[in-house]
Amino acid sequence: MILHIPNVLSKEQLVECRDLLNKADWIDGKLTAGSQAVNVKSNLQLVENSQTLSYLREVITNALKTNPLFISAVLPNHIISPFVNRYENNGAYGNHVDNSILYDSIVGKNFRTDVSCSLFFTDPHEYEGGEMVIEDTFGTHEVKLPAGDLILYPSTSLHRVEPVTSGVRMVSFMWVQSMIRSAWKRSMLFELDNTIQSLRVKHGETQEALNLSIHYHKLIQEWAEL
Repeated sequence: MILHIPNVLSKEQLVECRDLLNKADWIDGKLTAGSQAVNVKSNLQLVENSQTLSYLREVITNALKTNPLFISAVLPNHIISPFVNRYENNGAYGNHVDNSILYDSIVGKNFRTDVSCSLFFTDPHEYEGGEMVIEDTFGTHEVKLPAGDLILYPSTSLHRVEPVTSGVRMVSFMWVQSMIRSAWKRSMLFELDNTIQSLRVKHGETQEALNLSIHYHKLIQEWAEL
């Protein structure tokens, strides 16, 4: 499932984050790339031990933990500490698949990467190129979202970032270990939750909506890995 989640960050948060990013120190993104990705990665990345990244991680993680659409779609068990990258001067990231297991240095543990996410800090009109291209079983999808919006997709998807030919593209990227390992089970639960919420909006808390909600939670109990 590929899902666009709008307005993860507020306008006020975006102004603050952009101010911090414009003053930040950046390093070569290849320094954090894996053995496969290092050959196709050309971008900059925030220094990991910087106060700026530490603060942005807190802002982003808190925003995701309180976003109902994100919670419904991902059913997160753990959000791996986010990173932030910067593309300019034809910077790009060629076709690659994210590592299946990643180490979160903040908590000192390895986590499974079930869902990948990109949160945009720059608007599409601020740069040329830089489209994120995600390939899945339903075809190829180009993504270039407004600042504050997030795209999520299965971490097993082949994806890339096209060259940024002018301007600057800044994005936070992160991974999530879901309580539900299977992508199709997560998708099923997401559709069921959407149906329940839609019924409640149209008809209130009916017995039918309550019955569906009971089955929804039973499925989570059956499938969840904690």
